[in-house]
Amino acid sequence: MSEIKKVVLAYSGGLDTSVIVRWLQDTYNCEVVTFTADIGQGEEVEPARSKAQALGVKEIYIEDLREEFVRDYVFPMFRANTIYEGEYLLGTSIARPLIAKRLIEIANETGADAISHGATGKGNDQVRFELGAYALKPGVKVIAPWREWDLTSREKLMQYCEERNIPVDFAGKKKKSPYSMDANLLHISYEGGILEDPWAEAEEEMWRWSVSPEAAPDEPTYLVLTYSKGDIVAIDGEQMSPATVLETLNRIGGANGVGRLDIVENRFVGMKSRGCYETPGGTIMMKAHRAIESLTLDREVAHLKDSLMPRYAEMIYNGFWWSEERKMMQQMIDFSQRHVNGEVRVKLYKGSVSAVGRRSDDSLFDESIATFEDDAGSYNQKDAEGFIKLNALRMRIAASKGRNLLDD
Repeated sequence: MSEIKKVVLAYSGGLDTSVIVRWLQDTYNCEVVTFTADIGQGEEVEPARSKAQALGVKEIYIEDLREEFVRDYVFPMFRANTIYEGEYLLGTSIARPLIAKRLIEIANETGADAISHGATGKGNDQVRFELGAYALKPGVKVIAPWREWDLTSREKLMQYCEERNIPVDFAGKKKKSPYSMDANLLHISYEGGILEDPWAEAEEEMWRWSVSPEAAPDEPTYLVLTYSKGDIVAIDGEQMSPATVLETLNRIGGANGVGRLDIVENRFVGMKSRGCYETPGGTIMMKAHRAIESLTLDREVAHLKDSLMPRYAEMIYNGFWWSEERKMMQQMIDFSQRHVNGEVRVKLYKGSVSAVGRRSDDSLFDESIATFEDDAGSYNQKDAEGFIKLNALRMRIAASKGRNLLDD
């Protein structure tokens, strides 16, 4: 007799998770609660209700989490200018802690004994979901079917559907993309198919959110982004919610060919993986945020942030959003954003994003000091002589002791 009486499943309504519903019912003889999150994946989530009902599910959660996703996860991450391995803007990674949080909250609300997810045993998502779950509910039982069952191919999943009368009209018999895709308001990712050959170029028809740079308009598009404490609050003077900001930047950026990426990344589980990503809004946000920080952040604060960012990016990529160290670092990052206010003008042209203007009432840029013209005594250039000699002192001493670097 299974000790598991009720399980909360992260449910998309697709083939894999539909099979998981029935597999949980059969294997654990338990009640299944489904949770479907709308985080801007671009597909209707409400059909998941009828699909779950057809599988005998009584408690069904379908929630619009788009604003929470951008406000509490995407925006905080972008305050840190977060990039993994120099390129990846962490679109999939940053969605997982929110889903993990809601799985645990629903488990507590419904009295469930366990949570479950459809992540495979090869990827990072299993780690992200489960690290988050354990951080928020240490004793929770996690069921990962892909690590337990023998349904190792699409054909076996379809056979399982036929044997157990799972309706195949929603279980995935329609034409399937050759790619494994994940989408939310920040990005859409592509893996598998021809992308498993790192030498093969991605097909043009694969991309869904952006035109190719070659097909983008011949005239540039300009936007003015308004910042408050490190977050965009308006575009071209129009106040917008966090989710609307990202939706708008995705639309405009995609129309200008912005945000395509093709990389080979190092997964936390140890393997390398080739993936393609479309992140038009995030690409614009990254460029603009660095531009407003360049005007408003103290030099040492900016450099300290940059030195911490790779560690912060690894925390998110590897699934440690709900860790003490990430929370501590977030407090430092957020403190640095107190004066990151003002406007940035960006230029979008055939796949490129350029910051072409920035202004702020909190600017640390002093034209009277930085000017190449007469500064009226604002800066005493003679001060540089002692400054340089003091910084050269240790090198001068070493050289006087015979340490000739030209001989090494």
